[in-house]
Amino acid sequence: MSLVFHLALRELRGGLAGFGIFLACISLGVAAIVGVGSVAHGLADGLSREGRTILGGDASFALIHRELSDAERAVLGGGGDLSSVATLRAMARRPDGTPALVEIKAVDGVYPLQGQTVLRPALAIQEVVAPLGGVFGLAADPLLMLRLNLTVGDRLLIGQLPMEVRAILDSEPDKLAGGIGFGPRVMISQEALRASGLVQPGSLVRWIYRVALTRGGAPVDEAGLKTFTDKVARSFPDAGWEVRTRSNVSPQFSKNLERFTQFLTLVGLTALMVGGVGVANAVRVFVERKRGVIATLKSVGATGGVVFALMLMQVLLVAALGIGLGMAIGAALPFILAALFGALIPFPFTPALYPGEMALGLVYGALTALVFALGPLGHAHDVPVSGLFREGVERDRRWPRKRYIAMISAAGAALISVAAIFATDQRLALIYIATCIAGFVLLRLVALGVMAGAKRLPRARSAEWRLAIANLHRPGALTSSVVLSLGLGLALLVALIVIDINIRDQLTRTLPGTTPSFFFIDIQNSQVKDFSAFLAARAGDAKIDDVPMMRGRITRLRGLAPEDIKAKEHVAWVLEGDRGLTYAERLPEGAALTRGAWWPADYSGPPLVSMDGEVAEGLGLALGDEIAVNVLGRTITAKIANLRKINWRSLGINFVMVFSPNTFAGAPATHLATLAFPGAPDNAREAALLKDVAGAFPAVTSVRVKDALDAVNTAVEQLAVAVRGASGIALIASVLVLAGALAAGQGARLYDAVVLKTLGATRLQLLKALVIEYAILGAVTALFGVLAGVLAAWFVVTRLMSLEFVQAWPAAGGVAGAAVVFTVALGLIGTWRVLGQKPAAYLRAL
Repeated sequence: MSLVFHLALRELRGGLAGFGIFLACISLGVAAIVGVGSVAHGLADGLSREGRTILGGDASFALIHRELSDAERAVLGGGGDLSSVATLRAMARRPDGTPALVEIKAVDGVYPLQGQTVLRPALAIQEVVAPLGGVFGLAADPLLMLRLNLTVGDRLLIGQLPMEVRAILDSEPDKLAGGIGFGPRVMISQEALRASGLVQPGSLVRWIYRVALTRGGAPVDEAGLKTFTDKVARSFPDAGWEVRTRSNVSPQFSKNLERFTQFLTLVGLTALMVGGVGVANAVRVFVERKRGVIATLKSVGATGGVVFALMLMQVLLVAALGIGLGMAIGAALPFILAALFGALIPFPFTPALYPGEMALGLVYGALTALVFALGPLGHAHDVPVSGLFREGVERDRRWPRKRYIAMISAAGAALISVAAIFATDQRLALIYIATCIAGFVLLRLVALGVMAGAKRLPRARSAEWRLAIANLHRPGALTSSVVLSLGLGLALLVALIVIDINIRDQLTRTLPGTTPSFFFIDIQNSQVKDFSAFLAARAGDAKIDDVPMMRGRITRLRGLAPEDIKAKEHVAWVLEGDRGLTYAERLPEGAALTRGAWWPADYSGPPLVSMDGEVAEGLGLALGDEIAVNVLGRTITAKIANLRKINWRSLGINFVMVFSPNTFAGAPATHLATLAFPGAPDNAREAALLKDVAGAFPAVTSVRVKDALDAVNTAVEQLAVAVRGASGIALIASVLVLAGALAAGQGARLYDAVVLKTLGATRLQLLKALVIEYAILGAVTALFGVLAGVLAAWFVVTRLMSLEFVQAWPAAGGVAGAAVVFTVALGLIGTWRVLGQKPAAYLRAL
């Protein structure tokens, strides 16, 4: 091996000519995997490191509808410093009546326990929100200042209370823990909140209590924190609060980060797989370029094993260079992001080097290089010296020896195992790997089909067509390389575009007269009749619905705690946080019974509940099972009486859980109403109604559906940009592989051009033949990419997202057309120099 190593180094002294695509493909994939892992690790570490500041304490206890009881306050306050905030949506109005939806945060006298609130001018938040001259103050998000054209010192109406804008709210330390809202933030005091008239029985106010635990002047350790939370759980098992700790600040964000990281890692792995074709092409060219050296070594007694080891050593040395370059780029990515976009990242993010992520990239890169390089390298082992010299005109098509096939299989199994073991979702990773393997097999079959079909086509009259068709199936044809290189990348691009179109369609497609124009929240029981009459007077042609609504948390399912339920991924959200609840005498509109029967209108027996059938299936529930929910600190247990299929696309009023009316008899509840204008949206009419409602019913929160959808659509757009950018890595790998395949065929193209020109062919004829050849290859690849991409998108949309699938053939066809044009253009760019070569110089060298 020492001799092999020294010979390999000596061979590489001549440079890395021919390995450019090899290096680029390996570097790109490794950089993607290391970079994605490092950025995700940095975000997760930031959450963990700054958890106490983000949460606002060591532990938080969130309640909906109600505040702490004296007993609960005594236990929580006995553990350390206690602070509370109240959050809710409401309408803010200028004195002229111009309204805006806002997210209110009402703070107490010690907020924040951790971190700093940044205001302009630089004042303490308690100083800003305190009453001055009988008027409470507030701090407003810059977006609200812009939206309502406000300046510091202006007045706003919050509910029924006039308030003064005294500061601009630039940042709040616990913003991430509070989630993302639909409106800009307004920070007021809890005294002002109570004076505003917004807090009524059943109002959707979330009270969040933070506790800062200390021991000896320092925060308690994890054991002390767990002791405290366990004590609280034992003391109040039916409190119904959502508990978070500094180590679990934002479960939903952590889960989404995990999912997104998994997706981007798979994209990086796709880039490596696609780039693997480029690796195989580069190694095959390398073997052919070195056949003189190999022949010489065999002539002087070198065995096939020694030749294989020598060439493998050279490939591994080059691969090590590419892997090292990719690791360096990936490791630098967090620092680059922090330098360029650090101020825009709304999460604690401090870049660092993560050896574990770099080691994973190293393993992925090395295994990929081995999987795709062993086949071409093993091919040279058993070919005799004469065969190596003769291979320029007669290619050896035998399979490598069994030992090399076994090595390829072992390396492939190791790559699959690493991808599955280090994936956060092993099932998804295995499905993805199986899909990739199936994709390679299908693409290989497509390439073989094209070659077989071209060979059997009748002889064309046109010389250009004969040349193009012959080039598709001739020895050393580019068909397999082009189809493999572009097929997976194009299928991925089509799938992402179609999924994106479907998600946007779900968000933006409305049904006039059915999809609500407005949601109205926090309508008190005493206001329902007056509010309905008010809407009818101003929008008599609109469809108006209203239902009672409360919020509650699921505490038991079939006697099991939510954390003990193995819920399917697409319905796990039902167990996270509190859910909207209602009760009804009749089956709600937009739903149909699938199992069981609805209760009578005068039902007065034990509590019953109707559940969304898909959610029930995902939670493993059936008719007759019991479900317990905590509402207003009281646990209600109900039996599942029926299952419903809900049309969520209408955006109408519907709930996962609908209870029999007697379940919440006497409980304070507010009403939720919707209003749907007929015909196309009328912005002027909607704006006028919004202003009228805010003036007549200041405690009612009006949510304009269009504004809410725009907010969601903006978030989806930002996510889509990130996904497209990441997926572009796989497409870049495809382009690199295609360029490498074209470069690998330059020798054969040059030989053809010289011979054909000698026989009288013109450059135009050769050019037409190339255009036809590349157009056929691009069209076949585009057809596969469109069909495979649409099929993959259909599976994701209908099976994983449980959405209605919308055909997007025009967009997919546009991608296909662009792929054909791109293939032809890149092919011509790669061979244009060959067409211009003069035959004489090459003929003299024969």
